Amino acid sequence: MLRYLPLLLACGSNVHAGELDGVTTAIDAGDFKQVTSVVVAQHGKLLYEHYFDKDGADSLRNTRSVGKTVAGMLVGLAIERKLLRADTPVLPHFPELRPLAHADPRKDKITVEDLLTMSSLLECDDDNQHSRGNEERMYLVEDWSRFVADLPIRGFPEWQPRPEQSPHGRAWSYCTAGVTLLGPLLEKVSSQSVPDFAAANLFKPLGIDKVKWQLQPKGSAMTGGGLQLRSVDLMKLGQLYLDGGRWNGKQVIPAEWVKRSIAPHANAREGMDYGYLWWLQPFTANGRTVQSYGMAGSGGNKVLVLPELDAVVVITTTNFQVRDAHALSEKLLTKLIMPALMRP
Repeated sequence: MLRYLPLLLACGSNVHAGELDGVTTAIDAGDFKQVTSVVVAQHGKLLYEHYFDKDGADSLRNTRSVGKTVAGMLVGLAIERKLLRADTPVLPHFPELRPLAHADPRKDKITVEDLLTMSSLLECDDDNQHSRGNEERMYLVEDWSRFVADLPIRGFPEWQPRPEQSPHGRAWSYCTAGVTLLGPLLEKVSSQSVPDFAAANLFKPLGIDKVKWQLQPKGSAMTGGGLQLRSVDLMKLGQLYLDGGRWNGKQVIPAEWVKRSIAPHANAREGMDYGYLWWLQPFTANGRTVQSYGMAGSGGNKVLVLPELDAVVVITTTNFQVRDAHALSEKLLTKLIMPALMRP
């Protein structure tokens, strides 16, 4: 069924529909394991929307760490309201957590931007099972804010580049725990729960009225992942950033925050930079390489914005136990979706 984004008075035909039929065929054949939905929009028009499970369009999708990027949007809205600054030190807002384990004056200098860019000096690395800050260790305790605050300062052995030696001046490591601290911080500065703040300032302007938040054991919203939204609503968030923070003619998120969020602030992996909880990654299809910025979650869940193609792509999956799940979703993107979007 062809639908249109509410920001356009759209008319005309679905010019790429036939070319995108290959997506349906390949997923139905099991080529991409448990993909649950694909939504593709270009030039503000919804080109393709298909659901591959019994839950359908109204299902709330748990896209895991995709929700981290939404936390970054909320931080931008708090900054617009002068409740925070990107250079605001975080831990001074939590006097109830003192005294801190592994006390170090550098902890009090960790800023909101450090958490948004996964580059604080805390010893926290989800990709290292031995890391004290690994998210699996956090889930075992009740007070996640204290868990973060009590982490030691990270060491830099000779074979690892220090922040000042790293691209963009930041040493990156994937740290869910740091992002979970943004939720309680937003509650403190806004005097609202995160769900209420998000509903009023982000979701309502976009017409997003069905949301499910995961909660931390002590009750704050989990801003490190697990936020559940419909696939089309995920697409709206990507379209919002593609359009510079505007929706239906209204500036929902400041254009300057959008620009800062999708600029490179740290180097995450070879060939991939990191913004404010956005992955900055090039993709190549039909011999052409285009830059993207995107949200990503375990299992290959993705919301990808492709500015050069004026397009947004949403891929949701339950490939949580599938090896190389992200590579599988990226193959779907580059082999079947992007070629259709590149047609004149």
